[in-house]
Amino acid sequence: MIFAPICGYYGDRYNRKFIIEIGLIVWMLAVLLSTLCGPKHFYLFLLCRGIVGIGEASYVTVAPTIIADMYVGNRRSSALMRRGFELVSNFSGLGYVTGSAFSLWTETWQWGVRLTPIFGIICFLLLFFIVEEPVRGEAEHINPTPSSFLEDIKYLLTVPTYIITTLGLTSVVFVLGCLGWWSPALLQYAWAVHHGTSYISDGVKAEVGLVFGIVTCLGGFFGVFCGSMLSQIWRSGFGNISKNIHADLHVCALGSLFAVPFLYFGLILSSKSMILCWIFTFFAVTGCCVNSAVNIDILMSVISVQRRAIATAIQTLISHLFGDAFSPYLIGLISDALRGEFAKFYLVLLLVFGIRHERSTLAHFIALQRSLFVPNFVLCFGTLLYLISSFYIDRDRRNADKLLHDEQFIIENDSDTSPLIDGVERPLTI
Repeated sequence: MIFAPICGYYGDRYNRKFIIEIGLIVWMLAVLLSTLCGPKHFYLFLLCRGIVGIGEASYVTVAPTIIADMYVGNRRSSALMRRGFELVSNFSGLGYVTGSAFSLWTETWQWGVRLTPIFGIICFLLLFFIVEEPVRGEAEHINPTPSSFLEDIKYLLTVPTYIITTLGLTSVVFVLGCLGWWSPALLQYAWAVHHGTSYISDGVKAEVGLVFGIVTCLGGFFGVFCGSMLSQIWRSGFGNISKNIHADLHVCALGSLFAVPFLYFGLILSSKSMILCWIFTFFAVTGCCVNSAVNIDILMSVISVQRRAIATAIQTLISHLFGDAFSPYLIGLISDALRGEFAKFYLVLLLVFGIRHERSTLAHFIALQRSLFVPNFVLCFGTLLYLISSFYIDRDRRNADKLLHDEQFIIENDSDTSPLIDGVERPLTI
């Protein structure tokens, strides 16, 4: 989170491909070193895991701007959709799958983590030898002039759509963060309650993690795909579907709202039917992931070219700081408070009526289940934010286009060449 604005600032001014390459190297080394830390080096382990975020900050903030400089319109939306597949489905869902599988196979968690730097090496080689960085602003045929960091921040504060959609994205990330952290634990307790035991074996934990990873992977894939395709079709109009210039925002709002009932019933059914719980969890994750690619497409349409990386970085900082970095702690805090009340209730049953319960497991399950109802209200709030932003997006897009044309006009009048076309400066012709 801390390094996201730094990477965003330099991403608007310097070679973005080089920034991502450095970030990948830092990420791979930090991941590998974290697996070598023993039980006596817990703080060193935390440091390494923190450094992992430095590497992630580089490509999360800079990569979308490279894609934006390669494509425009629906082609840009499709490219951002493919990026969403990789971030949401592959890296998040497959992390649970491979981690659980390797922990069962090797009987240690380290090898599941050591597998990821191999993919990092492949990405680094592909980036180094194949990817060519486009000229900044190439898709819009301009070569923007960078401004100061303070001017960038002042500019971002004048774009209501950016501010409101950042809060909307934060709401969704809040939900995904607490689900990713607490759902496996909830389902483990649900399994114990369903089988009337307080003992949860390592095999059950690994199985829950494996299935949750598959569900997350599939839900993320379908969420990103459906969100991006629906926004493109709705934006352009198709058949009986009329054209909607606010399609991106409406799709994000519908995705958040769609997830609410499935998340609620998934929690209710978790201790009664694991299969139904997995099905409802799949649809809840699908709804939450609908805006993954669409939200960044909205950002690119309302922010001027020379400030897209810093805008992505600030959005990443806020969405993670108040989203998935904060939500697991808050849900855990609520769960602990509720479990304390349940413990008192079970103590009264034991002393007054002599009724015994598996207090620890049942109390953990009920408290965690009740605390996970909070994300439903957060999703409703996110839906409202996306709808509110539809009142501002037309003006913000016009302002972004005006800045784009002003920049293009300045370049045409201050040089003897035309704007950059296909990455090559061509002489003006009459």
